[in-house]
Amino acid sequence: MAGSENMVILMGNLGKDPEVHTTGSGNMIVNLSVATTKSWRDRDSGERRERTEWHRVVIYSDGLAKVADKYLHKGSKVYLQGSLQTRKWTDNNGQDRYSTEIVLQPYDGKLIMLDGQNAQRTGGSKAEASAPANGDLDGEIPF
Repeated sequence: MAGSENMVILMGNLGKDPEVHTTGSGNMIVNLSVATTKSWRDRDSGERRERTEWHRVVIYSDGLAKVADKYLHKGSKVYLQGSLQTRKWTDNNGQDRYSTEIVLQPYDGKLIMLDGQNAQRTGGSKAEASAPANGDLDGEIPF
């Protein structure tokens, strides 16, 4: 294999309102809890079954963070594109802990709001935001 790519595409619903934090330097960080649900019919019983997975999403892009803060809320349907990152930390008992998150960074993160409510607020059938389109270039060209 010549190369590889760490890219995650996720479409789901927010399980709670976005959690917005501001760093000491004034940058916004937004945490999202996104649910994806798979449905199927049980072969034996014919009953409808469903399984929900929860995903941790962190937005480090100021432009996307502002959009998420302003327009997203519990239940919002979103399309997200980012990368997987695993963080390691040590808890109070000295045990190593790990957390894997979907991270939307400046330049390559993508957020599309799929709700009718959000689309009406932003003037289209769906509202799309990507990091470069929302002022995260800081005067640099990303190539």
